[in-house]
Amino acid sequence: MHIPDGYLSPQTYIPLFGVFVATAAIAVKKVKKEVSARNVPYLGMAAAFSFIIMMFNLPVPGGTTGHAVGSAVIAIIFGPWAAMLAVSVAIIIQALIFGDGGITAIGANCFNMAVFMPFTAYYIFKLFSRNPARKTGVAVAAFFSGYLSLVLAAILTAVEFGIQPIIASASDGKALYCPYDLSIAVPAMAIEHMLLFGVVEGIITALVVNYFLKNEQTLIYAFRKRMKND
Repeated sequence: MHIPDGYLSPQTYIPLFGVFVATAAIAVKKVKKEVSARNVPYLGMAAAFSFIIMMFNLPVPGGTTGHAVGSAVIAIIFGPWAAMLAVSVAIIIQALIFGDGGITAIGANCFNMAVFMPFTAYYIFKLFSRNPARKTGVAVAAFFSGYLSLVLAAILTAVEFGIQPIIASASDGKALYCPYDLSIAVPAMAIEHMLLFGVVEGIITALVVNYFLKNEQTLIYAFRKRMKND
C-alpha cells in the first residue's frame, strides 16, 4: 500500500501529513505513560518486524503495492498508540532510505498504515474477543482483526487515489496526478487485498497473538486494558 510520489495532489498529502504529525505527537505522550521501560525493547522489535514484512511487497495495478503490514498484531499486543509509532518508524525509514513509498506521500502512507489500520484492528479485536481463556476465539478474532483492518486500509488508500482526477485536473480535464478514478482504484486495491494480502495479515496476526497468549499473556495490551477496567 505504499503510495509513490506523483500520485497524490498537495490537496491530499498536505492535510494527511498534518493529521499524521498531530496524531504522532499524541502517540508519543500516550506511549510514555502506557509502555514501561521493560517493554521498550519489544516495541523496537515490533518496528523491525513491521519493516521486514512490508519489504515483501508485490506491485498492484494503480501505482501502489500490496503486502502485509503488521499493524494489527502490534496494536493488539502493545496498543494502537504504540503500534502507530512503531509502524511509522518503519514506513519513514523505507521511504527515506529504500525509496519504498514517496517522500511527499509519507504522511498519507503513515496515516493509512500506522494510524487508521492499528486503531481499526485494535477495536475489531476488542469487539470479537472478550475472553482470553477461549484461545480459539482469540485466534479467530485476531485473524479477522488483521484481515479486515488491512482490507479497509487498502480501500482507504484506493479512495485517496480515486479522488485525484476529481480534485486535481488540468483545464482540459486531464488528471494531474493519479489518473485512475474510483471505479478502477477501489476494485484493484480491494480485490488484491481481500484475496491475498489480507489473508496473510490475518494469519500472521493470529499466529503471533496465539504465541503471546500461551507464553506472555500479561504482555497483551488488549487484555491488560480489559482487566484494569474490570
